[in-house]
Amino acid sequence: MSVDHVRDLYDYHRWANHRLFDEAVKRGEDAVERDLGSPPWSFPSVRRMFAHVYGADWLWLSRWKGVSPATVPGAEIPSMATLRERWAYLEAEQQAFVGVITEADLRRVIEYKNTEGKPFRAPLGHLLPHVVNHATHHRSEIATMITMIKGSPPDSGLNTYLLAKQ
Repeated sequence: MSVDHVRDLYDYHRWANHRLFDEAVKRGEDAVERDLGSPPWSFPSVRRMFAHVYGADWLWLSRWKGVSPATVPGAEIPSMATLRERWAYLEAEQQAFVGVITEADLRRVIEYKNTEGKPFRAPLGHLLPHVVNHATHHRSEIATMITMIKGSPPDSGLNTYLLAKQ
């Protein structure tokens, strides 16, 4: 994986998050707060699912910067508006981080602890796509939730993004 590919993935990641987030907001606060149960979902509402994606992005960026937080933020975020504000700041930090990585950075081993304190280590080049992949999983859950609430959202797949960029 090259630095350019990583940057493209993170451009896609932001685009897909925004596309689905904006669609969810159109459904209204009651819709995004609707408890759809857990299981089958990782989190019971659209807002909580988005908050989890935000929290995971925040957690991994912290780890890449040398900090291993013991908790993941997100559950405490009360609304989509508050989440959008926090996410905008995080996206700027994430974009700045990805914007300056080098090919050598992709081979750099990141040592971190999970939220239970167990140590792990992996090359940054393996961890960067993990975050995008993780979000893709939850975006698919969110898209299904939105469909159940009121109509299918637009496609947020990678190929749709690539075609839209042309």
